[in-house]
Amino acid sequence: MTRRLIQLLFLMTLLIGFASQPSSGTVLALEPPGPDRFTVITVDYTEFSWFVVTWSKNAVVCKLFVDYDGPPSLLDIYNQCGQKIYDKWLKQAPCFVADKKTCIGYYMYKVSEQAKQKEIPTQLPAAVAWITLDDCQHVPSSSTNICERVPRILITGQEPLPNETIVSIAGTIDGQDFECEGSVCAIDIFSTPQDGAQIKFWVYSSFGDSSKVFDAQIRVAQSDEGDPDQTYWYADVLSAYWRGDAVATCSDSWESFPPVGGPAEWLTTPNVSEDLSSDIPYTYLAANLILQGVVDASACPDRGINPNLSANTCGLEQARPAVTEWQNRFDGLILSTAQETGVPAHLLKNLFARESQFWPGAFNDKTDVGLGQLTENGADTTFIWNPSFYDQFCPLVLDSETCGAGYLHLEEKEQLLLRRALINSVDARCEECPLGIDLTRAEYSVSVFANTLLANCEQAGRLMRNVTTDAPGNVASYEDLWKYTLVNYNAGPGCLGDALQSTSDQNHEFEWNNVIAFLPPACTGAIGYVDDISK
Repeated sequence: MTRRLIQLLFLMTLLIGFASQPSSGTVLALEPPGPDRFTVITVDYTEFSWFVVTWSKNAVVCKLFVDYDGPPSLLDIYNQCGQKIYDKWLKQAPCFVADKKTCIGYYMYKVSEQAKQKEIPTQLPAAVAWITLDDCQHVPSSSTNICERVPRILITGQEPLPNETIVSIAGTIDGQDFECEGSVCAIDIFSTPQDGAQIKFWVYSSFGDSSKVFDAQIRVAQSDEGDPDQTYWYADVLSAYWRGDAVATCSDSWESFPPVGGPAEWLTTPNVSEDLSSDIPYTYLAANLILQGVVDASACPDRGINPNLSANTCGLEQARPAVTEWQNRFDGLILSTAQETGVPAHLLKNLFARESQFWPGAFNDKTDVGLGQLTENGADTTFIWNPSFYDQFCPLVLDSETCGAGYLHLEEKEQLLLRRALINSVDARCEECPLGIDLTRAEYSVSVFANTLLANCEQAGRLMRNVTTDAPGNVASYEDLWKYTLVNYNAGPGCLGDALQSTSDQNHEFEWNNVIAFLPPACTGAIGYVDDISK
């Protein structure tokens, strides 16, 4: 049956379906088999023929044909000459010239080369579909969408092949079927359950096949936003095929919606950096500013510094203006990094405050360094669980070919080199620099720590999946999942994994207060750590 006849029969089937569908426009949307796109292309190549010959009797024992210049590979010898000849050739020294001194079994020589053509089956790109919201406004600070009318999703089909088109779009919304003619399907979505409605969708092509089945999850909730005369709808979509503005960070990975209207303030990003401003009296920061000569506290007892390298009351008072200025000097960079990576700006700033009080060296002379106090274990997590960051950073240290193997396939010495390079990139200590700080390196580190947080959210989500065999968003809230990410960042996956497993063993819900009750004694410091950051 020819391809064109198959297409005609397919189109007739669709037309019959459209003619018989009810006036509501819905038909039974049985899931399709998926794309079936192969073609045969003819390519020119040069065929090289080789003989394998015994030295003792000068007898040809095998003829090989390869499509590349140079001696046949061991695989070709095995495939075309058999196990016996392969084993002997493998054991003897390489021999491509009939030389009695070196050839102890077989020798090989090229007989001819000839221009030829061959047909190669090729898979063609399949049709795809994308999902967006129509006529809704994205709210960047909370990574949600607000609509003045009932939200309408748009599913748009895309046909990559020339001279072919999308014939129709079909799917289900929580089991209810829909189908639309053409390449665009618009569907109004009224209020959904708190955990959203499941959407499956696919497209049919004039090529005679369909796309694969795509998934999305949509949550719609009504709100009057404090104005009883005006109703609004919040709409959030989770899907790998979402083409709207970025969803809340880690939502896709966790399959978790943030609270309706947006998450808690510590998980938001303001529109302007001024909204990140703070004036907290950090004693460790004050002490460093005094020690570096930024602040003159010579009139204070002990020159303003306590034995534990924090500022005393007098020193802190003298340093207050400088402390306020310094803790806000990275706000613009934190905001732009948050907008680029999706990591909430308030979270980043709170993390830096808790970890280093914004002094980007080694906090209290420990081995942890930088604004977010990176360790070797933290660097390891970043490279394993944030592969896109690894792909960007690795070529700065190792050659691209080595990096291409992936972090887990590098030799231990190469992994160690990468980890130390990443730690060095965020360690802003510099004896020759003004204030003893390399500000360029400190500013670069903001992005590194954002990517480290993304890695930890992936790892925390994986731990939750391993324990529950369910999507993290189905068993824990969006805010609690971020808290577990911070436990993972601060105390490590061993602490978090043990707490999650114990929570499961006791059949408790995966709520924050339940989980932290099972943290091993050595890990309980993470509770205060998370409380400080999530205030």
